[in-house]
Amino acid sequence: MTPDNAVLERALTDADPARTPRDAHPDARAIATRDRIIRSSRAPERRRARTFGWAAGLTAVVASTALAIGVLMPQGAAVAGTPAPLSFEGSASLAETVATADADLSVFSEPVTPMRTVRTASWSFSVDVDAGHAEVVPQLATFAWSEDLSGESVVINGVAYDPGDAVANQNAEVVSSGEVAARIVYAPGEFETPVVAIPGESSSDVRALLEAFGLPSDPTAFDVMTSITSVFGQWTLTNAQHAELLALLEEAGGAQALGTSTDRLGRPVAGIRVIAPDGVVSDDVLVSLDTGRIVGVERTVLVDDGIVAPGSITDYRMWDLDEEMVE
Repeated sequence: MTPDNAVLERALTDADPARTPRDAHPDARAIATRDRIIRSSRAPERRRARTFGWAAGLTAVVASTALAIGVLMPQGAAVAGTPAPLSFEGSASLAETVATADADLSVFSEPVTPMRTVRTASWSFSVDVDAGHAEVVPQLATFAWSEDLSGESVVINGVAYDPGDAVANQNAEVVSSGEVAARIVYAPGEFETPVVAIPGESSSDVRALLEAFGLPSDPTAFDVMTSITSVFGQWTLTNAQHAELLALLEEAGGAQALGTSTDRLGRPVAGIRVIAPDGVVSDDVLVSLDTGRIVGVERTVLVDDGIVAPGSITDYRMWDLDEEMVE
């Protein structure tokens, strides 16, 4: 595998990790089940030392096929502060937000064809309850696979930092430590996916792609984004396909434009909020103001379940990484 991201490439070249046994491969049903669990299940009982997020172990990395999402403690938690939600400004409508993205998507042309390669950044939150110490652990990941169903997934830890710094600095820097947190190699035929052939760019093609990854027949906007996130775990799509994805989000109804902001990698973005049908969480979809592509999603808890406070950021992942973003 040769990642386009130069920082990841250097880290992978310098590292010489032992290869991890291959023992689990998720299918589309497992991916959809995982997303429902993340949305609706209660958190595990508190332990003395915990790492919140899908990156806590190899099995979790396998389940996400590329990378785990970090779960950040509620704001005001006794152990430390946590990154604040993104702040949006402006009042563009959803139709205007999508139209602006469409215009940008028509200008930029990369990638020319869908790619079986994904580059992702995320954060996890680790806390030692006894010591009262917490840290944010950025992670960088690549996942590349081939038509013969071989592939490789690598997750690299970034340089950890005090979560209090993330409150003051929304553009949290991701610096590779060179430490490989997990590595999975698939021999030909071992990787499982609902879509092997390169997906088409028409509206029906894109909808069929999402349906293969769990989209129901009468989806909400939240359902659309959940399936998009699953697809993005395996594919980097073209601009034409991103335009169709945004159209599906708009057509599903219920999505809300948030205005503009700057994501945690310093990129200008427009926000679109979609709320889960059960009202438990919302996803803020981040659309690049430079390219029109969907480049991130941030999940927020809306209901107090006695474990995670309303307004807490629980998931954050970003796509379309390049060297400048992660230096």
